[in-house]
Amino acid sequence: MGQVFSKIFGKLWSLNKEIRILILGLDGAGKTTILYRLQIGEVIKTKPTIGFNVETLTYKNLKLNVWDLGGQTSIRPYWRCYYANTAAVIFVVDSTDKDRIETASKELHMMLREEELSDSALLVFANKQDQPGAMTAAEVSKALNLVELKDRSWSIVASSAIKGEGLSEGLDWLIDVIKDEQL
Repeated sequence: MGQVFSKIFGKLWSLNKEIRILILGLDGAGKTTILYRLQIGEVIKTKPTIGFNVETLTYKNLKLNVWDLGGQTSIRPYWRCYYANTAAVIFVVDSTDKDRIETASKELHMMLREEELSDSALLVFANKQDQPGAMTAAEVSKALNLVELKDRSWSIVASSAIKGEGLSEGLDWLIDVIKDEQL
């Protein structure tokens, strides 16, 4: 009987708890487009993010406090100011930007070494799959050296923010991991 009440109260508690998620990646990767696609279900015209956007989404009965941080070179050092209490990181990669994939990999691994993110799950969106010449999710995974990540839950999902493809699948995985590991 006690287990039944624990499960019921645990579910009620998770409905009221806000889960902090960061959306990070290099400039032009599609972070803001993904955020607003998830929030309002459509594509809106965006400008480069100087600073951050923050939105609260409800997904699968969970409140997600989603922080979309600018990805310009001059802004990236300030990402660490937002790491505290982060349950998950969504790292967005422009799959057509082969010239900067090594930079994306360096930024990702430097960020993941931070103590405040040691328990955070990682979802990588290999974005812009609708564009010609896009690397596959497997190619992006290899370029980012994701197989090196043995101490955290991670997944990579091919996506197109413009078409909305892959976003639900990625978020479903992320929510399942957060529920299993943190709630």
